[in-house]
Amino acid sequence: MSDPDSFKAEGNPEGIRACEEYELVVKDLQETLQPELEMIDSRIIRPANELLDVIKVIRKSVMKREHKKLDYDRHRTTLKKLQDKKDRTAKDEKAMWKAENDVELSTQEFNYFNDLLKEELPQLFRLEREFIQPLFQSFYYMQLNIFYTLHIKMQECDIGYFDLTLDVEEAFQKKRGDIQEQAELLSICKFKTTGQKRPPKYGSKPALEEGKRPLAIEAGPSSTAPRLTYNRQSDVVENPPPPYSPNPRHRPAAAPTPAVETVTALYDFAAQAEGDLSFKAGDAIQIIKRTSNDNEWWTGKLNGKQGDFPGNYVRLN
Repeated sequence: MSDPDSFKAEGNPEGIRACEEYELVVKDLQETLQPELEMIDSRIIRPANELLDVIKVIRKSVMKREHKKLDYDRHRTTLKKLQDKKDRTAKDEKAMWKAENDVELSTQEFNYFNDLLKEELPQLFRLEREFIQPLFQSFYYMQLNIFYTLHIKMQECDIGYFDLTLDVEEAFQKKRGDIQEQAELLSICKFKTTGQKRPPKYGSKPALEEGKRPLAIEAGPSSTAPRLTYNRQSDVVENPPPPYSPNPRHRPAAAPTPAVETVTALYDFAAQAEGDLSFKAGDAIQIIKRTSNDNEWWTGKLNGKQGDFPGNYVRLN
């Protein structure tokens, strides 16, 4: 039996005093490094964020160029189909005239963004390289100054409770002493098991021994209870309950399957980026998500593949 009165509260005033001294060292170190940390924010992080804002604007121009290319391909395909048509009616001639104007306009818009990117992207890459290189150099020297200050402060940290000349593992072994040997000598740590299985807490009802009659309450006659027969192996019920059959009148009705919305591709479309859905003219595409505006991008599935595509390339079925 353990004696609760035998517990003796032992404090560690030296350790508490050492922690308080270390707290003062860390606070002084934070005040010393605060100007350096603010300099990193103003000279490294803030200019880098400004560069990211510029790149976001460039990405919008790249996306506009891709959209203009899609319009250019679509109008050119329409014009080619009309030109290849042998017997053209007046309506076809009018449509071909409109298609020629659309091709001319889409060509001008695509060439504008395409030439703009071809001219200015190399300049952007050159300026970006000239911008990032001094940032890396400044960041390197700022880190060097911070780590040097940390090293000097920790070397000057003179707290007698900690012996900084020892290795980490060696200092741990010295602090631990023979506490492990003392713990292993305690009797509570020494126990043995027989290796046998523990009996189940809730076991099955044992079978009646041969030659012994059951009690009257178990074997007495009854007009309603089924007749039970016991043997040495298990309890067998001669009259099993009838199988359960659910009432078909309460069977829930199957939920109606929602109608699948499909579209038919009017033009060929090749994926321009990851996540786009390629298709050929005449393909039937299952709609996953769309908007009421056919000038936006919709989501569909074709041949088990799901992706995005321009809504003005298809016709609703």
